[in-house]
Amino acid sequence: MADIKYYDVILKPVITEKSMSGMGEKKYTFLVHPDANKVQIREAIEKMFDGVKVKKVNTINYDGKTKRRNTAGGQVTGKTAKTKKAIVQLTSDSKDIEIFAGL
Repeated sequence: MADIKYYDVILKPVITEKSMSGMGEKKYTFLVHPDANKVQIREAIEKMFDGVKVKKVNTINYDGKTKRRNTAGGQVTGKTAKTKKAIVQLTSDSKDIEIFAGL
């Protein structure tokens, strides 16, 4: 397994209707590096955002989708990249994450 630094763990936040409804319960959703584990995700969130304390981390692995395309030589199939999503639950006395504040 490659050495993943904390700034490489969190790729981007997930902004959907379901993830936005979880913010009232201090649950935030992020796309994370596929090789990152829950401990690395917890450390990355706490280092990147000041005053944030993580209570729990849930992760979901997604396989890549199968894609087909036609070329001059015939039909070719392949897969998109696999992804991983993390739902981070903060403690009740923790500060909110600022990137979601204006949404």
